[in-house]
Amino acid sequence: MKKLSLILLLLSTALAAQESQQETSTTYKKRVLESTEIDFLASYYTQEGDNAAVTGGIGTEELTDLTPTILVSIPLNDDDVLTIDASISAYTSASSSNVGPFDGNGPANPFVASSGASRQDVLTTVSGNYSHSSDDRNDIWSANVAVATEYDYFSVGFGGSYTKLFNEKNTEISVKANVFLDTWNAIYPTELRDQPSFIKFDDESRNSYSLGIGFSQILSKRMQGSLSLDVIQQEGLLSTPFQRVQFADVTDVIVQEFTLGDDVERLPDSRVKIAAGGRLHYYINEIFTVRTFYRYYIDDWGINSHTASIEIPIKITDKFTLYPSYRFYTQTAADYFAPFNEHLSTQDFYTSDYDLSDFDANQYGFGVSYTDIFAKMHIWKLGLKTIDLRFRQYERNSGLKASLFSGGFNFVMD
Repeated sequence: MKKLSLILLLLSTALAAQESQQETSTTYKKRVLESTEIDFLASYYTQEGDNAAVTGGIGTEELTDLTPTILVSIPLNDDDVLTIDASISAYTSASSSNVGPFDGNGPANPFVASSGASRQDVLTTVSGNYSHSSDDRNDIWSANVAVATEYDYFSVGFGGSYTKLFNEKNTEISVKANVFLDTWNAIYPTELRDQPSFIKFDDESRNSYSLGIGFSQILSKRMQGSLSLDVIQQEGLLSTPFQRVQFADVTDVIVQEFTLGDDVERLPDSRVKIAAGGRLHYYINEIFTVRTFYRYYIDDWGINSHTASIEIPIKITDKFTLYPSYRFYTQTAADYFAPFNEHLSTQDFYTSDYDLSDFDANQYGFGVSYTDIFAKMHIWKLGLKTIDLRFRQYERNSGLKASLFSGGFNFVMD
């Protein structure tokens, strides 16, 4: 009897210890985000070209844009993270200034910027994202909301995503969905506003719905690949109200040095976009890694495009990495595109926006990053974790050239 009591006592002690160990193992887990992180980002974009859609496919495309951004990621507990993103995009555009081409001091000319109010604007965007990870970190749910506004445009967006990791986290499947509800405050070219025959858009809303599916797989110790499929449905006002079109079968009216618009861009009120792509990353050694990307795009407006890019990070020290890159892009023209003064007034849809034309483009990039995972350098209570500086040069065979300078500083709060 004493032996039985001793056995029961040892068994109960062992079970209690096992339960305690299980509770400890389930309650202790690595936090998704250890502490609050703050990113200070900024970009400066400049472009030039001679195919402005505002003036019907000819004219200056000169534009500059400065965008400061702050991104704050806050761990709410072990599993949940709240991210807030706020940015202000301030741009000056020579082409959009010619919505009102007669505001300048000299003769109106599509290749000369006017001084009207439309020459500059500010786009303000604020978004929030909430994500939750399961205890084993194999399931991640997220929800997001965004608001954007500028002088003639307002947008509200919301959506969510779900990510599943399995196969010892070597395989990942994700699905995401977003909705954007936009409203134009339509601004028309000055010469068309008071014409009795001019027809304004009766619906100034635009709704966009997107669904994306992703698959990622670690193929070996050195190689990782991923596939993605995105489908976007757009409905509503898909034309830009202040972009002019001149008709070949209508006599040109030229005031000073400016050809007046016969109408504004008219495009279908629906569009379906489908993009399928893949990435392949290969680790060569401690110094070199190769990152490749390809995407095929098609829509029901007649555009087909191919994108291919390669980036080769070069780790020159424990903290510094260089990022040379190259990107090639080619697309066919939309069914509704024609250059300046080549559309007919009998057509239902027409645009002279060279973004919808047939073109090839090359982009050359270079970047450098600094990383200190221990964030030893401090500014007040902020530890500097990473610095990232990038430059990209973009060139189309249509003559458009653009440069983008961007930088980011990532801080961790003590």
